[in-house]
Amino acid sequence: MYDNVCRILASLFSRDIATWLIGEPITLTELEPTELLLDPIRVDSLIFLQSEDLILHIEFQTDPKEDIPFRMADYRLRIYRRFPRKRVYQVVIYLRKNQSAAVKINLSY
Repeated sequence: MYDNVCRILASLFSRDIATWLIGEPITLTELEPTELLLDPIRVDSLIFLQSEDLILHIEFQTDPKEDIPFRMADYRLRIYRRFPRKRVYQVVIYLRKNQSAAVKINLSY
């Protein structure tokens, strides 16, 4: 259900979303996840946007899952291998309110 809505919103408002998440206006185009995925991974919605020097990886989730930190690290490595000169900004947006400590994890690398 969320997959199509999130993808449409990210496509129509990519500049606004980038400004909100990164803090600066950047024009982005969609990058197909198939360019980065080796194995199929089931997620609520996975979106990759790119500019000349940046890749914005947005993952929409309804509920926190234990493998999110590992999955984000895996995507970061795959992005780096494919685009070693681009900055990478990753964010998980949870679509339901919850009290899990997992939604407050902030990894910087």
